[in-house]
Amino acid sequence: MIAICPNPFRDTGLEISKQARALLTRENIPSVICPIFAESDPQALPAGVETVSLDQTAMDCSLAIAIGGDGTILSVARKVHRLAIPIIGVNLGTKGFMSALEPEELPLIVKAARNEMKISRRMMLDVKLIREGALIYSDCALNDVVLHGYGDCVKLTAFCQGDRITSYSGDGIIISTPTGSTGYSMSAGGPIVEPDAANIIISPICAHMMGSRSFVLNPGRRISVMAEKLHGRRAYLSVDGVFAMDLSNGDTVTVEKSEHYTLMADLGLRSFYEIAYGKLT
Repeated sequence: MIAICPNPFRDTGLEISKQARALLTRENIPSVICPIFAESDPQALPAGVETVSLDQTAMDCSLAIAIGGDGTILSVARKVHRLAIPIIGVNLGTKGFMSALEPEELPLIVKAARNEMKISRRMMLDVKLIREGALIYSDCALNDVVLHGYGDCVKLTAFCQGDRITSYSGDGIIISTPTGSTGYSMSAGGPIVEPDAANIIISPICAHMMGSRSFVLNPGRRISVMAEKLHGRRAYLSVDGVFAMDLSNGDTVTVEKSEHYTLMADLGLRSFYEIAYGKLT
């Protein structure tokens, strides 16, 4: 079974998804349409199109086709990475660094459905929020972990294996994977890293110090970031662009390489360097 996972706010009327299903049906490959983000506005789904929840069908699927932008792929990854289901993206977004296909290349999904593809194993990060010695939140990130103020300057200190890396006031901090290096981290001045590499990237966001720089760390490192001196200023934790919860003064967020991976399908049409050059010029 193939899961076709569109963002209905980009795939208007699910037209691309219906084309994808028709292509697979023509080859006698069973598929289901599993919209992402539809729960926020059920009216975004057109009448007469049968859909199911990805949560309900993922166990039976051998491939997920994410139709939308990078955010759509991230949402699909959050649902299927523990099941080791490959994901292939069809880009309907703006940049689409994570997508293997553009809309005009849609017929190539048949090759992926037949397992005629390469698999890129993407590193993920385990995230824990510790408050007064107790674990109150945990998650797993494919792209990044962000601590950010609500428009306020916040004090953050980052440690590696207990040794202080940096301490500064600013808008926040991004801890990203190589896959996430072309996202918010890049916008904040962080380095671009090959997506199937294994590194942990720490990038400050608008730090109030001239010498603030990004760090690229060994994947075996354990990172801790402490929120300090909030004193009425508000800050929050976000994982892969999804709001997790507000931070309190003294909270510590720990980040380390996960045992889980996201599997991204690649049909070999373009190298990472070709994609990066095309998107950034």
